[in-house]
Amino acid sequence: MLFVSPIVPVVPMRAEASHRYEMISQFLFGEVAELLEKYNDFYKVRLLHDGYEGWCQANQMHEISEITLLNGSLLLNGDTFGVVGMNDSNMHIPFGLPLFFFENGKAEIGHYKMKFEGNYWNPLKSNFNEETIKTLTTKYLNTSYLWGGRTIYGIDCSGFTQQIFRLLNIKLPRDAYQQASFGEIVAFLQEATCGDLAFFDNAEGKITHVGIMLDEATIIHASGKVRVDDIDNYGIINRDTGERTHQLRIIKRYQ
Repeated sequence: MLFVSPIVPVVPMRAEASHRYEMISQFLFGEVAELLEKYNDFYKVRLLHDGYEGWCQANQMHEISEITLLNGSLLLNGDTFGVVGMNDSNMHIPFGLPLFFFENGKAEIGHYKMKFEGNYWNPLKSNFNEETIKTLTTKYLNTSYLWGGRTIYGIDCSGFTQQIFRLLNIKLPRDAYQQASFGEIVAFLQEATCGDLAFFDNAEGKITHVGIMLDEATIIHASGKVRVDDIDNYGIINRDTGERTHQLRIIKRYQ
């Protein structure tokens, strides 16, 4: 069994082994994936973090040993834009990326020697409360919506919820419909509290959107950009236009 990890901040994961195909998710610096298949200059990988599979450009990753996996750290980048020294140059990584390989600020992947002198975020010491959730989600405000995105460089709705919960040491699957299969049902919108996830469906009843409740009447979500909107029993109301944009299906609690 072979494992790989990125040597760039963000690796696009595509539906097929070509740049012409859509990006379905992203493989982030500091994450590890199982190498499933090789085709030309692409690798098919399965992320250990959430089990997602896709095709990535081979020269944006490096093989790592199984032994390396035994000594990884849970720490994440705590700076909005962290700096990793890589050999003789610097690489900028966005907030919340894993620093899995780093020990005492140093790491090594293949022939790449790295150092990190920034601030760390420790999910094990984070509190699932209103103050922390609002602090974390605010960092992503106005981030552009990007299908398959998982960082403040660009993010989609379920990538946003997945990353916020990762910072809170709660592992969520990648897609909104998958996330909706976990947690406890909140029976009424008026009982929602900060940190609950609200899910929304389309005309066919398929869950297609998710956001984080800030209180019983306010939600933060990625739609065009990461934004704060109003919510009622019917769904989301865009604060800028007054338009109803998403139909509420269910609310779940994870803590």
